[in-house]
Amino acid sequence: MRSVWTDTVGMPAFSELSGDLRVDVLIVGGGMAGVLTAFRLRQAGIDYALCEEETVGSGTTRNTTAKITSQHGLIYDSLLRRFGAKKAGMYYRANEEAIEAYQTLCKSIDCAFERADHSVYTVGNEAKLDREMKALRRLEIPFRRVDAPFLPFDVDGAILFPDQAQFHPLRFLAGISEGLRIYEHTRVRELKRTKDGIVAVTSGGTVTANRVIVATHFPILNKHGAYFLKQYQHRSYVLALKNAPALDGMYLDDDADGLSFRNYGEYLLIGGGSHRTGKSGGGFRELYEVADLYFHRASVAYAWAAQDCMTLDAVPYIGRYAAGTDGLYVATGFNKWGMTGSMVAARLLCDLMTGTENPYAELFSPSRSVLRPALFENAAEALLGWITPTAPRCPHLGCALHWNAEERSWDCPCHGSRFSEDGTLLNDPATGDLKAVQK
Repeated sequence: MRSVWTDTVGMPAFSELSGDLRVDVLIVGGGMAGVLTAFRLRQAGIDYALCEEETVGSGTTRNTTAKITSQHGLIYDSLLRRFGAKKAGMYYRANEEAIEAYQTLCKSIDCAFERADHSVYTVGNEAKLDREMKALRRLEIPFRRVDAPFLPFDVDGAILFPDQAQFHPLRFLAGISEGLRIYEHTRVRELKRTKDGIVAVTSGGTVTANRVIVATHFPILNKHGAYFLKQYQHRSYVLALKNAPALDGMYLDDDADGLSFRNYGEYLLIGGGSHRTGKSGGGFRELYEVADLYFHRASVAYAWAAQDCMTLDAVPYIGRYAAGTDGLYVATGFNKWGMTGSMVAARLLCDLMTGTENPYAELFSPSRSVLRPALFENAAEALLGWITPTAPRCPHLGCALHWNAEERSWDCPCHGSRFSEDGTLLNDPATGDLKAVQK
């Protein structure tokens, strides 16, 4: 299962770590967030290294739909109520600055970057649309109400954010990773504190660092931060259709399990079928039905799936790993918006490394309150996974795994780890394979 991005790029290769290394900052994870952070640190003149257990961009980054937008659903009404006007406005500005930063970098990288409008539409929930527009007016965020967006089915209206963006994520990643100090096929197995600093024990040697940034999609350390309670993982699915009509922008359903649309070259990308990892959902079946119903003259050229970390308040966790973890930092929980979130993270983390004040640090702080109703739902899901008497069990925290017949994988409904049919690790936070598998 390969995405259109994977099949239309030649990625650079980096050597495996061999021996011991000393740096100021170690970055763990070679996705968009990790590589952008490495790029920023090099610009700032900081001694760094990045370790990636597979290859650059081989995780969630290669499976994104690659929208770059500050419109992450109809979220500003809830952000306004949850955080107040100041922080809700800061969330918008942080993501708009990320779009501008991408445009600047993409001037020298051939990655199909283009500006495009983004619209969130609703079917049967006009009241939610009205509340969102009221919040946007209060926050002075530019938007347009669209009564009949260019879609092949009827909707009750949409909110359009002008001048957003889209691109080819792996071509961009290939461009900015050139010349960076990256070690591929180098799995970080353990982090431990010593008198010399934080020592990362890897598959190819050790890296001793003053500071460590964990950018591994789902954080790999369980004993700090309680990330296993304050976020969960969602799977979503994408079809790339050939010979489908071109749309006049990017589109997203306001329903969390709804559809997403954008064009890339000759392809129309349809996303959807979402569900919590380890649970049932629409999956590829739903998308094939949509393609059959509305784009019956098109053919499916690519089909792939993505997995995303979801926070309890729809805002990523970027900053110190936990309140008492000096020198340890994290970037996670991008809520399906990893392109803008990664740029926000890279800029914020670089400022933290250089001692530069960043206006968004408090908003994205991983130590902010997570006392939300979703916290108790997440805890209940974990408890259910622990007490379910079945095998195999996830090596992360011992939850019962569920067999995913459509993707032929063992999925953990507690924290989102996934394993192939033979037990090979597919998705974190687990850090190793299953020892034995019996269906």
